[in-house]
Amino acid sequence: MIRVLIAEDQTMILGALAAMLDMESDISVVARATNGTDALRLAEEEAPDVVVTDIEMPGMTGLEFAAALKNKNNAARVIIVTTFARPGYLRRALDAGVKGYLLKEAPARQLAEAIRTVHGGGKVIAPELAADAWADEDPLRERERQVLRLAGEGLSGGEIANQLFLSEGTVRNYLSEAIGKLGAANRIEAARIARQKGWL
Repeated sequence: MIRVLIAEDQTMILGALAAMLDMESDISVVARATNGTDALRLAEEEAPDVVVTDIEMPGMTGLEFAAALKNKNNAARVIIVTTFARPGYLRRALDAGVKGYLLKEAPARQLAEAIRTVHGGGKVIAPELAADAWADEDPLRERERQVLRLAGEGLSGGEIANQLFLSEGTVRNYLSEAIGKLGAANRIEAARIARQKGWL
């Protein structure tokens, strides 16, 4: 039996995925999470074989979750199922040790097959993304990405500084670097460009 944890912040989709997977004779959904922080805790408590996660979630994104699992040497294999067909996301996912990357528009049966493949040691990547994954190099460092993501959410320099335990001057420097690297006019445009590319 393949033990699966599902992390998805949209409750209806979470329920549908769990119900669909529970119909498979060799797959058991052992835990569900609606945010990345809970998913990380449950991954340690329940020791699933495979984690199916979205990218955009509160608390911790699916990409941050996958990287945290990798850092903890957790044996669970991660499959990302997302609406975001962005090569930058795929590259970051692979860097974080993700074994599968599927789009939500894919036929439902593909997810169960992907779980079996990944559990068996293979990888499953949406073919429409694989060719483009290395088209654009992500210029952002991790701190620049964090600061830019929060700026894009509308936080002020002071609020970003408090959340990341940085000085406001350091936040301004990171934002300036990110804006320059992306050739943007301001922080909002920089965040938009980075999001479109899958770098946030």
